Parts: sequence; C-alpha cells; structure tokens
Amino acid sequence: MYDKFIAHKNWIFRGLLFFFLFIVLKDKCLDYKEKWFIHCLNKFKTLDKNKRFSIKDEDFYKCLDDNTRLTPFDTHYEYHQAWAARCVRKINPKKHIDISSRITFNVIVSAFVPVDFYDYRPAKIQNLSGLKCKEADLTNLHFKSGSVESLSCMHTVEHIGLGRYGDEIDPEGDLKAIEELKRVVAPGGNLLFVVPIGIPRIQYNAHRIYSYDMIMSYFDDFELINYSLIPDNAKNTGIINNAGKDLTDNQKYGCGCFWFKKRIVSKETVKN
Repeated sequence: MYDKFIAHKNWIFRGLLFFFLFIVLKDKCLDYKEKWFIHCLNKFKTLDKNKRFSIKDEDFYKCLDDNTRLTPFDTHYEYHQAWAARCVRKINPKKHIDISSRITFNVIVSAFVPVDFYDYRPAKIQNLSGLKCKEADLTNLHFKSGSVESLSCMHTVEHIGLGRYGDEIDPEGDLKAIEELKRVVAPGGNLLFVVPIGIPRIQYNAHRIYSYDMIMSYFDDFELINYSLIPDNAKNTGIINNAGKDLTDNQKYGCGCFWFKKRIVSKETVKN
C-alpha cells in the first residue's frame, strides 16, 4: 500500500514538473517570436526610405508562426483535390456535379467545366462564371435515377449521420448517402469518391475511417478506374497513384481516392 502511495506521489510530481516546463518553454518561445517581430519591424522601418505606407501600433497584425522552412499544407485536402481535378479533365464532361466537397475544388474546376455544387449548408458564392451553388441532402438527392454523367463526393460521406454539421443522427447515414450516389450516376457515368481510409473506426463526431474492402464492397456494381492513396506519411511520399490494398490496410488515417464508373447492364443480362 505504501509503495502504491509513493508511486502515485511520483506521478503527481512528474506531472507538475512537465506542466511547469511547458509553461516556461512556451513563454520563452513566445518571447523569441516577439523579439523577432520587433527586430523585423525595426529593420523594415530603417529600410523604408520612401514611407509609402503608415505603420501604426493599432494596425499591427502579428503573424508569428509563419516563419517556417517549408510551406505547411493539409495533405488530405490539397492532394485529393488535385487528383480529382485531373480526373475531371480526363472525363471532360459537359457538366460536372459535386455534392459537398471542398469549395476550392468547385470554384477552380468551374473555370474550365461548368459545375453545379450542392451542399447541406449551401455556400453563398456569387458572380463566378460556370459555377452554380445549390442546396441538397445527400441522403435524399433530388436527381432522377441514372441521370448524372459526372459526379463527385469527396471527404464528405464519412461525416453523414454524426451530427457534426447539423444533420440528423443516423449510424447508417453514410450508407444511405452512398446508395443515393450510386442511384443517380448514369450507366457508364463517373463517380469520384474520397474518404478517410485505413483501420476502420469512428472518431466521433468528426468522421468515420473505412477499410479498402468496405468501400469496394459498397461499390461492387461499379468498375474501379483508378485508386490513389494519400498515406499517413504523405508529407514524405506525396500521393501514391494506383495504390494497392495491402498498403492501404496499414494506414491509420489515410485518404482513399476512388474513381468509379457505373457498369452498363445490358437487357440480356437483366433477363438472365
């Protein structure tokens, strides 16, 4: 009993020590950034011979965390949008429809392909040629079955039914959304589908993470044209084109990019 008390006391002491060190080091780091800011400001004032702009204390807009060797970026979102834009270019549709993907993807792609962008929380984007922003519920799409030639839904389905964006709580919400996407794609039409991938689990209420086999089983009536992976270590590898299942299964929080094409079912096949 005494040994347990001593061990518990030691853990408390270590916790307080780490907390103290964190506070001290954090303050020193802030002091360094502030000193660097003042150094840069004074140097700028010295070099600013023409005085074209006023510099006032009330206008200070301190950016103390941007002095990095490399430009930081979110590997999931930058790479998957780049992947999808290249797919749309290959598809070259008369019009592309997107459901709740990243706004930046839609505003850029609409510069060379007309895009209708639908979201549960519609984006009020105006005066951009080629882009229309509208409202839609992914679990109950208003499109006719088999009517959409080119469709994307990226980094979206994993959220459906978790309540994060004000939607209804529904453990099967993602499956309902997938069925709607499959329903509206035209025979021979294309679907760009992106979700977190790796060891399947829910990180409530942010998102679900799927396995490769799960996604392939959900779209067993579609043909896989391309599968690319943004792995856990994407900052080192970049996006991996034509990735395999084995690599995917080892991911903790990867990003799976699936280009599906809806199979055309012949009348003879239906009869049989």
